[in-house]
Amino acid sequence: MRLDSHQHFWKVSRADYYWMSPQVPVLYRDYFPEDLKPSLIEHQVDKTILVQAAPTVAETDFLLELAERTDFVAGVVAWLDMEAADFPDQLAKYCAIPKFVGIRPMLEDLPDDAYILKPPVLASLKAVAEHGLSFDFLTYVRHLPYVLKALEKVPNLRAVVDHISKPEIRLKKMEPWKSLIREVAQHNNVYCKLSGMITEADHKNWIPDDLRPYVEHVVGCFGLERVMFGSDWPVCLLAGSYAQVIEALRGILKPVSDGAAEVGVFGSNASRFYGLEEVHHA
Repeated sequence: MRLDSHQHFWKVSRADYYWMSPQVPVLYRDYFPEDLKPSLIEHQVDKTILVQAAPTVAETDFLLELAERTDFVAGVVAWLDMEAADFPDQLAKYCAIPKFVGIRPMLEDLPDDAYILKPPVLASLKAVAEHGLSFDFLTYVRHLPYVLKALEKVPNLRAVVDHISKPEIRLKKMEPWKSLIREVAQHNNVYCKLSGMITEADHKNWIPDDLRPYVEHVVGCFGLERVMFGSDWPVCLLAGSYAQVIEALRGILKPVSDGAAEVGVFGSNASRFYGLEEVHHA
């Protein structure tokens, strides 16, 4: 099974998307399953993980409803308020919904870079781990020191770093990202999404070789067993098509992987991480 571990849908009129603007028309429009399906068919992608793009419970409900009527959506990474006193009850309620596979706060946009270390948030993170759910870290490089501390405090958390933590690819900058990612990879239950890279490169002039040193470093740290392809569609449209994203990654990985590894990176790793091969809700 070929699986895209990271894509979005949204309806602009819902007005939950604070980061969206009419000044960026390629994103400022509705995106629904019928818009993505032709690309999935073209590239023989069987299933996707649908990821939240707004920090509201309304977003969670909207995506779960979409997932329920979309065969190719295998799971939803949703949003819940990790500071809420009733977080454990909310989590238990959503765990009863089959396609609810994990949660993601939008750490990259929060005013407190150390948000993940707040006592109520850490308590919620422990609840996520106890339920056997996955957790997506949406971060910039500056958040990784706090991510490392959180992983030490919740060692049984099954987590994934989205978009390789958004290093400054456009500037060809490697440090401190390179060292911090190596530390994160020491946690064996943490994975990394090979996603969101072309939008960190020069939108108009990027080439696959701009991404290569970053991909090779991530693969070197995590191994081919703990990385996964994600398109970040439709955000990727800022810099390239679905076809360009998937073909760039395939080309970069070809010298360092065999057929079995490609099956993992483009499918089974994400399936294993998100628990699609088993009933994992507690």
